[in-house]
Amino acid sequence: MPVHKYLSHYSPELQQQVKTLIDENRLAESLLSRYPSTHDIGNDQSLRDYVFELKNDYMKKSSPLSKVVYDNRIHVINNALGLHSYVPRVQGNKVKTKNEIRISSVFKKAPEPFLKMIAVHELAHLKEKSHDKAFYRLCTHMLPEYHQLEFDVRLYLVQLDLNGEIY
Repeated sequence: MPVHKYLSHYSPELQQQVKTLIDENRLAESLLSRYPSTHDIGNDQSLRDYVFELKNDYMKKSSPLSKVVYDNRIHVINNALGLHSYVPRVQGNKVKTKNEIRISSVFKKAPEPFLKMIAVHELAHLKEKSHDKAFYRLCTHMLPEYHQLEFDVRLYLVQLDLNGEIY
């Protein structure tokens, strides 16, 4: 039985290490030692600017973004951290697709590397639709420590579920 739903795909050994941190009430301490502070990207405009800067650094030629926002409903729906959607819009006699990125409001009070990992993940979907090798290769191109941050975000979500906010 996995220690928590967010860690179900990790090895039993790693899950046991996390369980020990939880049992000894040291999970928050462990996260705070590696990520002592949060970012100051607290509104949709700041988030849009942040994501657009990442996009311009790594994916300038990809499809344009029409919307980037924090969304209060995401964490509840599908246990997602962010969503990338293609919204068809009729303009005259043409159907155009708009790309939107929505990031869970949980990340308004999180360390900046966590927000960056979620933004990179959603940006990668502009080019790669499924979670395959090409997708993760693109994520690690934009953020070399992507896999470690993804794991740490999962630890953060475990902490939120079990004991609430630490920031």
